[in-house]
Amino acid sequence: MTHSLNEIEALCKRAGRGSGLPWGLAEEAAKGARWLSAFGLPGAEKLADLLELNDRIPAIDVSPVSLSAEIWHAPVRRMSPLIAGASLSDSATRLKERGSITMENVLFPLLTVPFMGGAALRLGTPVAVEWQDARLATDGHQLCLTASDDALGIGQADRLVFTTPAEMTGRKEPVLRATVSESDWSRLSAFAHRTFAPATEESRLKGAGAGTTDND
Repeated sequence: MTHSLNEIEALCKRAGRGSGLPWGLAEEAAKGARWLSAFGLPGAEKLADLLELNDRIPAIDVSPVSLSAEIWHAPVRRMSPLIAGASLSDSATRLKERGSITMENVLFPLLTVPFMGGAALRLGTPVAVEWQDARLATDGHQLCLTASDDALGIGQADRLVFTTPAEMTGRKEPVLRATVSESDWSRLSAFAHRTFAPATEESRLKGAGAGTTDND
């Protein structure tokens, strides 16, 4: 089933909030899912996978222990790609100075890629990432990749290596609408519904309709 990029972003934002993500990170997650979807990649699907896996888990457990460490890792050896990606974007200067940043045990690594775009725009130079049989690079506008569908959809990467500057080869063409399966849309919708306040007696009385009065 195809959806507009605006629809995908809106649902992903509500789903992120429903899963307990802070507003800022939910917004970034939604923009990232839209960005990936714009290149025909499963951004919404991977976000649904992540929200289900990390549901109710404290953010501190899946965040990098130290951004100054030689290799970034999380306390539970299972790092959120959203938090890792946001930290990478904030550490763009450190990435430029080092030339590379390495992370271990990152969930759904595809979700880190949109954050590379933010780092690339700040630095004015492309940023690349590699894991297993995948290599992706972006300047913040274009996306280049060399990877199989299996590599792109992997649930956890043992090691991610981000580098800059990077070569832009294997350009991916953008799309205007993206395909999201009904099951993935339903999974995201289930999280989004958590943001809806339950009806109360007062809200029913103030809402449209007869309320508690039967006029029939």
